[in-house]
Amino acid sequence: METKPVRILHVLGELNRGGAETMVMNLYRSIDRNRLQFDFIIHGDGVYDYTQEILSLGGRIYKVKRYNGKNHIGYVKAWKSFFGKYPEYKIIHGHVRSTASIYLSLAKKNGLLTISHSHSTSSGIGLSSVVKNLLQYPIRYIADYFFACSNSAGIWLFGKKTSKKDNFFVINNAINTKEFIIDFEKRKMKRKELGVSEKFVIGHVGRFGTEKNHEFLIDIFNEVYLRNRNSVLVLVGDGEQKQRIQQKVKKLDLSSNVIFTGVRSDIPDLLRAMDVFVFPSLFEGLPVTLVEAQASGLPCIVSNNITEEIKITSLIKSISLNNDAGYWAENILKFAKSKKRGNTYSDIVNSNYDISLSAISYQNFMLNKYEELKV
Repeated sequence: METKPVRILHVLGELNRGGAETMVMNLYRSIDRNRLQFDFIIHGDGVYDYTQEILSLGGRIYKVKRYNGKNHIGYVKAWKSFFGKYPEYKIIHGHVRSTASIYLSLAKKNGLLTISHSHSTSSGIGLSSVVKNLLQYPIRYIADYFFACSNSAGIWLFGKKTSKKDNFFVINNAINTKEFIIDFEKRKMKRKELGVSEKFVIGHVGRFGTEKNHEFLIDIFNEVYLRNRNSVLVLVGDGEQKQRIQQKVKKLDLSSNVIFTGVRSDIPDLLRAMDVFVFPSLFEGLPVTLVEAQASGLPCIVSNNITEEIKITSLIKSISLNNDAGYWAENILKFAKSKKRGNTYSDIVNSNYDISLSAISYQNFMLNKYEELKV
């Protein structure tokens, strides 16, 4: 008789190429899906970047309406209905913070083992961030296990006390390192495709949202361009602030030197095409894209708001956002010149950021917990 795989329920906002989603998908591709399967409950109604891949891997996708406060009763009712309809789920892994105290509480009442996962170190700015912080505070008293992409992300969401407990784990944002190893022939081809063969290419991969600080990134590039007219900026991603950034680029007369690629699936080759990676974020957990950039041997200039845990290689240089765009530009040009592109495979693997090891560890944890629940 064939044994059915244990099915883990992941709770996400959407299934686009964000940091949390990419981390989960990296795990999903690498686990033994005959023993462990991932299903998803998301807060959206569309067809997303990862939808078809999830279905092809054997995953199931369920949907609830996005929480807005006004629909609190309906949101609770939807989750109660879900747990009543699908009693086969025994483990829930929540990546959505703001409503985790709601759905994890209901999951516990229905006998599920609950996991909350922190992927950030801030809820943003403004009134909405205050509301989110209030909503997510009880998580530390509800979840059975606490996961975080970095120690700082764990302390931020769950508190220092929880981060020292035995049920807290840092889960590295691991990648398939082999996909990102520098390949100079592929680099040449992608640069030709982008029309930047002879250019100095500054790159950035990230959603156009407040936390990525694109406004300042454009100011930085403007300063780089004043010093090196052969420079281009490649921006990979999409988001609500993209149009505003495009307008700023136009206003600064940089349109012919800034490339907006949109959301892409060829990230390894785009990273190969770049000469330096710039990431002036206001806040982050531990960005998957910076692990990928280092795996590609790419020098990275990042804001010092990003945890020191990201320094897997010597390719990361941190700069304070208190410094002006000119200072950033000078450092970008110097740092890129000082680093020779090379193979960082062993650095990534030895730091436990390769997905093959992480997937085995995650799989064993989940299967062991499932067996414990049966006792």
